[in-house]
Amino acid sequence: MVMMRFSLAPLVLIAGLSQPATAQPAPVDPAATVADMQRQIDELKAMVAELRAAVQGRAAAPPAASAPPAVTAAAPPATTAPVGGQAVQVASAPASDVIVFKTPARRGKPWYEKLTLRGYTQMRVNEIISGDATAPAGVSRLRSIGDNGISDRNNFSFRRIRLILQGELSDHVSLYLQPDFATAVSNQSAGERREGFGQLRDAYVDIFPTDDRSLRLRLGQSKVPFGWENLQSSSARLALDRTDGINSAVPTERDLGAVLFYTPPQVQQIWDRLVADGQKLFGNYGAFGLALYNGQGTNRAETNNGLMFVAMGTWPFALDGLGLDGQVLEVGGAIMRNTVQPELRSGGVNPTAITDNRVGVHAMLYPRPIGFQAEWNWGTGPQFDPASQSIRAMPLTGGYVQAMGRVRHSPLGPFMPFARWQYYRGGFKAGLNAPRLETDELELGVEFQPALPLEFTLSWGLARRREADERRQGQAEGQLLRAQVQWNY
Repeated sequence: MVMMRFSLAPLVLIAGLSQPATAQPAPVDPAATVADMQRQIDELKAMVAELRAAVQGRAAAPPAASAPPAVTAAAPPATTAPVGGQAVQVASAPASDVIVFKTPARRGKPWYEKLTLRGYTQMRVNEIISGDATAPAGVSRLRSIGDNGISDRNNFSFRRIRLILQGELSDHVSLYLQPDFATAVSNQSAGERREGFGQLRDAYVDIFPTDDRSLRLRLGQSKVPFGWENLQSSSARLALDRTDGINSAVPTERDLGAVLFYTPPQVQQIWDRLVADGQKLFGNYGAFGLALYNGQGTNRAETNNGLMFVAMGTWPFALDGLGLDGQVLEVGGAIMRNTVQPELRSGGVNPTAITDNRVGVHAMLYPRPIGFQAEWNWGTGPQFDPASQSIRAMPLTGGYVQAMGRVRHSPLGPFMPFARWQYYRGGFKAGLNAPRLETDELELGVEFQPALPLEFTLSWGLARRREADERRQGQAEGQLLRAQVQWNY
């Protein structure tokens, strides 16, 4: 509340000048009258300027401790008037020359002030130090579906350039938007490849029906809850790429649809404890999830009017009672039922929908200081059949086992060594003609963080892989040396 005191004499004088004379007026000097009126006008202007400065200063100043209310006589109702571009209340008292200005109380922040912008960038260099970097036509070369930068002609490359816009639209609604600016586009300038194109990854809204937010409905394009490492952000994963056996279930990890997640309070408490400890979680995708998606994959049009159904469950167990203070073991599984029409090398999609069903399990012992992580899945999916020269539903199986350690303090900052073995036999539905993959790979690496915004990962791999091209046969063998720098913002 701003209080300004000023004299009402000028107002009375002006009012007196406006009254009609009842007696013969005395002679008045016109010049003196004009000067007196100009003086009064200047006084009024000065008072208005003081009032504006007081109101603006009150709005910018921090709130002061409220004083005890003064007992006053009843006053006429307050009126509202614009002062200094703001609406203020003016309370007038007939027996006083005090004018009181009240600044309206400000409400909560508007939704656009609750949004945050963050992201990360990953730059890599891959080198095939021995093995089948090249091969004649019809024979597999050492390549990976996880990184197109692994080739005989590549040096530096961007793997991901992500910007994430997220925030609360209300107490029960939040949004999440994430594009990637490290996408490549082929068939440019006589078939050449171009890097650095933007592509939508996530665009969804979360609706929380309850105040504790244990239940959420997610609508839009988001990650499919199949596979622990598929759900874990690439900014948090130790190994540079996801494994072929798990990621082939949902290449690029996302689809368009609706998901219902539920997280019991006791599960959320354990996850909050792991976050406070700095562990690399898979993200809060609920302890239980039920989802329906189009089923064709990220940014691909629906083609068969069918829906992909996914159900997932995961549960963390605190092992404090077993003498392993702070240790947490998380286990779970997921099922997926779908039909998909893979893209054809000749153009378009397969004329018939192919069965794409899987079941998977996972287990995670968070490192304190040693941890283990494993996943496996089995099922039936699209795969090119050389005998019939067509795509058929064929068996698949694959997964991985990983061991890792955690060193919190060192001259180079915190670091985490890891060792991972992966295996997969089955089709790759995201590739042209759904080629068969045969993957056996051992990877050793270390991630260290010299500064909070920077993470460096070095890895060496011994691989035997069948190239994701149905025109090439056999497994290529070789050794890979890879490095990545990630900066977070």
